[in-house]
Amino acid sequence: MDEQTLRSQLADLLEIPPDQLADDDNLVDHGLDSIRIMSLVDVWREAGTDVSFIDLAEQPTLAHWRKLLA
Repeated sequence: MDEQTLRSQLADLLEIPPDQLADDDNLVDHGLDSIRIMSLVDVWREAGTDVSFIDLAEQPTLAHWRKLLA
């Protein structure tokens, strides 16, 4: 998944403009909660990406998630 797609998905989910998400921001500080993380896991697994809730929750930053989803 490319950076722009990931940033757009997260911004839509958090209802904020994509440019408000810095690579190293803690996404929880932007309002991301466990239910939203699980919904992302479901979407990404359906798209064929092997990712878990733990993978995402351990380090909830755009930069880390981009590495996981690459």
